[in-house]
Amino acid sequence: MLRIGHGYDVHKLVTGRKLILGGVDIPYEYGLDGHSDADVLVHAIMDSILGALALGDIGLHFPDNAPEYSGADSLRLLAAVIGLMNEHGYAVNNIDSTILCQKPKLRSYIDRMRNNIATVCGCGIDRISVKATTEEGLGFTGSGEGIAAHAVCTLVRVHLQNKI
Repeated sequence: MLRIGHGYDVHKLVTGRKLILGGVDIPYEYGLDGHSDADVLVHAIMDSILGALALGDIGLHFPDNAPEYSGADSLRLLAAVIGLMNEHGYAVNNIDSTILCQKPKLRSYIDRMRNNIATVCGCGIDRISVKATTEEGLGFTGSGEGIAAHAVCTLVRVHLQNKI
C-alpha cells in the first residue's frame, strides 16, 4: 500500500534568531521566528508524513504553546513523527521538498540537509530531495519577509518496501 502526503510551512524572518533549515545552521543576518527552532523545511516534511498517515498536523502533535517544545530541535520532532510512522507499519519511500527563499543562497547546504533528513527517516539519501528556489522578488518570500517550504512524501507498508 502506498500513501502520499503534502506539507507546507512558513515562518517570518527576524533578527536575533538562528536560521536553521534541514537541521543545518546557516550563517545569515536573520533567522526564522517560531516556538521551536522554526525549521520550515523539516516542519513541512513532518506535515507531509502526518498527512499521508491521516494523523493531523504538527500543531496537533507539538502544540506551539507547550513549553517542552520551546526552542526544540525540529530533527528531534521529526524523529518522533518517524516513530509514529513506524508504529503504523510504514516507511519512507521518498520525500521531495522545495524551500522558497530569496536569500541566502542555499545550494552549498542542501546535501547536508538531505543527509540529516535521511538519517532521521532511516532511509538512503537517494530517497530525499531538497530543492531551493527564489520567487523572483514576488510575495513575502521574494521580499525577504519569510521563508516557506513544501514537501510531498510517499510512504510504503514496511513489508512491501523491498519490492519497490
